Amino acid sequence: MDGLLAVVGRISGFVWGPYMLILLVGTGIYLTFGVRWKTVTKIGYAFKLLMQGRKKADQEGEGEITPFQALMTALSATIGTGNIAGVATAIFLGGPGAVFWMWITAIFGMATKFGEAVLAVRYRETMPDGSFVGGPMYYIKNGMGKNWKWLGFCFALFAAIAAFGIGNTVQSNSVARAVESAFGIPYWITGLVLALLTFAVIIGGVKRIARVTEKLVPIMAIVYVLGALFIIVLNFDKIGSAFALIFSDAFTGTAATGGFAGAAVAQAMRFGVARGVFSNEAGLGSAPIAHAAARTKDPVRQGIVGMLGTFIDTICVCTMTALLIIMTGAWKGGLTGAELSQRAFNLGLPGLGDFVVGFGLVVFAFSTMLAWSYYGQVCFEYIFGLKGVTPYRLIYVVLIFFGAIINLDLVWTFSDMMNGLMIVPNLIALLVLSPVIFRTCKEHFDSLK
Repeated sequence: MDGLLAVVGRISGFVWGPYMLILLVGTGIYLTFGVRWKTVTKIGYAFKLLMQGRKKADQEGEGEITPFQALMTALSATIGTGNIAGVATAIFLGGPGAVFWMWITAIFGMATKFGEAVLAVRYRETMPDGSFVGGPMYYIKNGMGKNWKWLGFCFALFAAIAAFGIGNTVQSNSVARAVESAFGIPYWITGLVLALLTFAVIIGGVKRIARVTEKLVPIMAIVYVLGALFIIVLNFDKIGSAFALIFSDAFTGTAATGGFAGAAVAQAMRFGVARGVFSNEAGLGSAPIAHAAARTKDPVRQGIVGMLGTFIDTICVCTMTALLIIMTGAWKGGLTGAELSQRAFNLGLPGLGDFVVGFGLVVFAFSTMLAWSYYGQVCFEYIFGLKGVTPYRLIYVVLIFFGAIINLDLVWTFSDMMNGLMIVPNLIALLVLSPVIFRTCKEHFDSLK
């Protein structure tokens, strides 16, 4: 087992190596220039469309869920451990300067998310039961032609396997350990409760998942952000120095201080980019599966809404976590991961910090399981047809229970590798179909004039 874990770990390390990160950011830069920076200059327009997309009565076109619900479903998968543990790890390994490179990754990642959502709506299909499905495998098949169907199959296979890992077992495992540590509740009880709750939601399909996530995501984000904002306001005199540290260390590196070992510019850039991508999933190909179900007649409108996922996840929520860690001085203490974020909250909000971080981890993990259940389901549909939906849901729920009670070192590493492999066919499709993205974007904004 140790030998297999080592082999899978080496493959995963190669997949998530510098070449992948360069390809991810490079694609984002290319798409940003291709849409003439609309993903940056039209953020206000994006929020306007998002608010209009809250009600079914305001929507025109076909689809199963509102644009707002589609974004909340996508966000429920991205806002999670990356915002709490991922940011802390980036700062621990790369210093405060890593935050700057997370921002850069997010700015260009917005164009990647925009392109994914545009193609997802443009090339989606209607299933025999009337449901709408889409995502990388569909825009590969319908946009690039039948000769590329094998590439779409590869994406669906990688994503379906990843859903059982990163979106399922590792999430229930994290929750079970957090609950046992805080309340002494056995792992199996937590696993059983999570499995039953998840089954009650996913049995209703994407519509029920969307109804739950459109309420759950704003609540969990508001609690977390308000807690962070409260601490930032209490320490407002330190906010200027925190931003100054982020910008200066991004280009000069961070000297050793306290329990921090020091970091070079290359480390800040590497870990900032890597954790930024891990957090917002731009380029992964998962979010367009949710956006494909949105009720809209214009792919660009959904693309504009979809790009907000990266903005909210990284520019807003991740920045809050980073400022807390830096302003409270927790980053100098030698801690990393969720423990570092928890330390920062406790320093700024004694007595309540544990609750905010604990609540965030549990709810974020549960919402991630809901979103990834749908991602995996659509991938199973693509491979096996509608007959694969019910068996998939049952297997997904059973694995939630087992994920809570077993050791997941190999599962985590293997699913991390599958996540990385998902990116390759998705980025190939984005680059090949980029003229479609650029043309569709230009036509939309020309029509507004």
